[in-house]
Amino acid sequence: MRASVLLAPTLKEVPREAEAVSHRLLLRAGFIRPLASGIYLFLPLGLRVLRKIETIVREEMDRAGAQELLLAALHPRELWEATGRWASYGDDMMKLRDRTGREFGLGPTHEEVITQLAAQEIHSYQDLPKALYQIQVKFRDEPRPRFGLLRCKEFIMKDCYSFHATREDAEKTYERMLAAYKTVFTRVGIRFIPVRADPGLIGGNLSHEFIMPAESGEDTLIHCPSCGHAASLEGAEGAAPSSSCPACHKEASLVRGMEIGHIFFLGTKYSAKLNAQFLDADGVRKPIEMGCYGIGVSRLISAVVESSHDDKGMIWPKSVAPYRVHLIVTTMDKPDVVAAAERAYADLSAALNGDCLIDDRDCRAGVKFHDADLLGIPVRLVFGRGVAEGNVELQERATGQSRSIPLKQAADEVKSLLA
Repeated sequence: MRASVLLAPTLKEVPREAEAVSHRLLLRAGFIRPLASGIYLFLPLGLRVLRKIETIVREEMDRAGAQELLLAALHPRELWEATGRWASYGDDMMKLRDRTGREFGLGPTHEEVITQLAAQEIHSYQDLPKALYQIQVKFRDEPRPRFGLLRCKEFIMKDCYSFHATREDAEKTYERMLAAYKTVFTRVGIRFIPVRADPGLIGGNLSHEFIMPAESGEDTLIHCPSCGHAASLEGAEGAAPSSSCPACHKEASLVRGMEIGHIFFLGTKYSAKLNAQFLDADGVRKPIEMGCYGIGVSRLISAVVESSHDDKGMIWPKSVAPYRVHLIVTTMDKPDVVAAAERAYADLSAALNGDCLIDDRDCRAGVKFHDADLLGIPVRLVFGRGVAEGNVELQERATGQSRSIPLKQAADEVKSLLA
């Protein structure tokens, strides 16, 4: 991609409404733009990060044995009334009427819809187990949207649902998903803490949430760095800052963080109410055992920025960076410099499937370096005075390390760094 045609409008001033670091940087770097309170547009750079995160999530869900589908976003009132959640969700659910007066809700989550599908399509123990997931826009009428993509009215989520003949089988999938989530967050490049959690409005009696330590987070944990034990502040009875960990009796401390994923064992909470049943091997009709597994996909964009930035801008991990290589042409009026950069751009575009950005704008080198720091692409090649001697400057955004290398070795050096 060429910076001269890329839609990435950077901002010099920090937006007044942006409280979280990730919100400020994503706005300043032109990754997102607000449409209304809690509603954001993903510009090309932001969308590239989103798609890379989605790819990682899909790969790990597929590896865990789940199948992708796509459910409706518009849910009939009757379905939610059958589980009692039309009333219990209250104002958090966005509700509307069609021209005939029938009431619908915009889906904040999809337990009812997927359970109805299971009731229609699963009939025998031979049809089980099944694990089904989607990546889709969700809607929640947040009373106070804030922190950019961290708390929105409209957001993108991966939600997976599993169906089983027995609790024992459901718990096996639960453990498999627990492991898959750890792999997802590790690949995305963020630190996380798994915590036994309150199922809340989703329901069920076994739940883990994944918390990323962050000052802008709204959750508080008691966490022991020695053994890894963690509990929510509400769930840690009698706990105090720097109290003893109940698991290993070493010192624990309070940690602020944000939720990035949540998994639940639902049991028969939804299947019993929506008549999702199956015939077992003895011909006895039973409700299906269920599990539910959610990741805030668009929220992960902000989570990565919160965990990886400096005072100059974002520092993207290689796995989810909008582009992995940033080529900077310091001056567009020197034909030898431009030609060297264009050759490297062609080679790297072919080798990296187009995953590189060249700054070919006709502007001052200082502007280009400022924007490069703000964008935070992992590897940078700077084409300037060294080209006359057959050299190019190779920089790493995360470490700040910089060295001069021969132009002929540039493509191989970049590929080695990105391996």
